[in-house]
Amino acid sequence: MPGAIACAALLALPAPAGAHSTPSVLYKRLSDLHTLSRWAYPTSEMHARAAPSPRAPVVGQLHFFTIDEQAELYVVLASARASARASGGTWLQVELPGRPNGQRGWVPRAALGALNIVRSYLHVDRAHLVATLFREGRAIFSAPVGVGKASTVTPAGHFYVLEKLRTLNAPIYGPYALGTSAYAPTLSEWPGGGVVGVHGTDEPALIPGRPSHGCIRMRDADVSRLWAMIAVGTPIEIT
Repeated sequence: MPGAIACAALLALPAPAGAHSTPSVLYKRLSDLHTLSRWAYPTSEMHARAAPSPRAPVVGQLHFFTIDEQAELYVVLASARASARASGGTWLQVELPGRPNGQRGWVPRAALGALNIVRSYLHVDRAHLVATLFREGRAIFSAPVGVGKASTVTPAGHFYVLEKLRTLNAPIYGPYALGTSAYAPTLSEWPGGGVVGVHGTDEPALIPGRPSHGCIRMRDADVSRLWAMIAVGTPIEIT
């Protein structure tokens, strides 16, 4: 249930790089990014650090809002809890949207609100130009896509759905769009630049294909179906 941590799903992890683990700190995985993942809204614009310590280097910062002025959220990857004989409390490791892609950081548990659960993920296959939504390991949606051309590629990696948007008076984006935590290495069709979006198109004949500046295009009927089925916080795997 949202806000609940299913203890049976937590797995002990090796200490993350730079964490300087000691026997007094327990690391646990909170998201596998496929069948069970957790996300949360921030409660403060706290600095994120390279390790679960207030003395570790700053690697980023939490934000309340996206560039589209929607509520920002963060996928929570792991926890680090100090034992009773150590100080420092509980820290959470989160994915940090922004360039370069793949940034992660640790924040105190109090910097995030209740943990919400999703049991699905979206896989975007750039080689075969298809996107598939899985729920609890089973494919429940699949559609052809358009991705970035060779000079403006869609980046590979692990990302997530930051926001769900309805488009207004912008037929090039179709009726719906998903804002993601991915950033294009060069350009993007997303307003403001940079963010890789999943959206509809007014050029459906170009799908499947490689026509975009980094975003993931779908035919309008397909993006409408996906938008209704997918939740914010859903992991996205682009290969």
